[in-house]
Amino acid sequence: MSFLLTHLGGEETVTGSCHLLRVTCGPTILVDCGLAMGDDRVVPFSEWPVSPDDIDYLFITHAHIDHIGRVPDLIDAGFSGEILCSHPTKALIIPMLHDAMGFSKRSKDAVRRMERSIDELSWGFEYQRSFRLKRGVRFKLGRAGHILGSAFILFTLPGEGDPTRILFSGDLGCAGSPLLCDPDPPDACDLLIMESTYGDRNHEDRSDRIQSLERVLGRALADGGKVLIPAFSLGRTQELIYEIDRILSAGRAVEVGDRGGPGSSLGRIPVFVDSPLGLQITQIYGSLSEFWDEEAKDLLAGGDHPLDFKNLFSVLSYRDHRHALAVPGPVIIIAGSGMCSGGRIIDYLEAGLGDAKNDIVFVGYQARGTLGRDILRYGPRKNGYARIKGEKVYIQADVHKLGGYSAHADQNALLGWVEVMPEKPGRIKLVHGERRARLGLQRALEARQYTVVSDGHVSFLTPSTKGDV
Repeated sequence: MSFLLTHLGGEETVTGSCHLLRVTCGPTILVDCGLAMGDDRVVPFSEWPVSPDDIDYLFITHAHIDHIGRVPDLIDAGFSGEILCSHPTKALIIPMLHDAMGFSKRSKDAVRRMERSIDELSWGFEYQRSFRLKRGVRFKLGRAGHILGSAFILFTLPGEGDPTRILFSGDLGCAGSPLLCDPDPPDACDLLIMESTYGDRNHEDRSDRIQSLERVLGRALADGGKVLIPAFSLGRTQELIYEIDRILSAGRAVEVGDRGGPGSSLGRIPVFVDSPLGLQITQIYGSLSEFWDEEAKDLLAGGDHPLDFKNLFSVLSYRDHRHALAVPGPVIIIAGSGMCSGGRIIDYLEAGLGDAKNDIVFVGYQARGTLGRDILRYGPRKNGYARIKGEKVYIQADVHKLGGYSAHADQNALLGWVEVMPEKPGRIKLVHGERRARLGLQRALEARQYTVVSDGHVSFLTPSTKGDV
């Protein structure tokens, strides 16, 4: 079997992932269908080489909006095939899309109908088991370690000789992430479609990240200000709750200044999670403990729920949100969205960026064209400012970036993941990264004698030219 691979989003950008795999005399498969953020772009449905109603399967690597956000639009455009993913992703898709559709022009009835359609079309599958699609094509999911339910996908195409193996990495995570099992080692493949978000750099030592969080919180709270943490509702919010719980459970106390009162510590500082979606996802995470790593399972078995602690408060209603905005420091606020592209974090930034007692702590990637990227870029400058709701807001608050909290594998982890393959992949195509990141990872791979496809929008492979893309 030969195939044609077309990138419809996320080929040269970090968001908007969407990849079309057309198997000759076989099924038409879409891997992810995500929203673009910031300045990133996806191909409009009208420019797709196939009609959405001709797609047999949509595979979802994980439930982040930049990988699933266009699924409702895809269904509206005629897609009626099967949606395939891991069991945890199946549980997370509808809550994530319900929140996203709240920003669309759909009525409440239309949203409910769409949710029913997605539920009827979608199926959850186990990791590390092989399943069959049409025409003898097979697939297998592996744990990607990015968020709960994240997966890489191996497709095996039958042929007259050896089968052709195509592996989509999805978003790969780092070993040792809270709650998550480490990424599984990948199978051998002929073509690897591989993410490169942090392909040109390495993160801080993840083993020190709880200490890094403690130090930042200690400094930030020393003057009685507010710590604002923009966090993705899915993944990062749960990691932060987990790590703050670990700090408190270990008995470590981060001392704060006079405004916190004599002897005050982090354990007495309120932590607000101001994200209705983040709170809902946290509940779903709690119901999926069978998919947690062993450390988290052991904590739960010992009576220490890793996603709950004293002084953790939920901010659900808009009224509660307005109250939380007025709470004086010291206080820690975890709010969406992770790139400050919307959500309740905007109100906190509008009110708090201009106060030198406050601190903004970024724990995730900030795409080009997002408010988060602007704050990171201009915050350290004298008279630096960002535009919020069309108005200039000068940045007097301190700005921090904790690299050890990235949910994406860094260059060393990406290289290590490829190197544990049973044999070198025939070809590697890098996607899901800005140009500098892709080039950095390409050079590192080529230095290790891997063959990287660096140009062209379409890849083609036939049994007679296997390995030539």
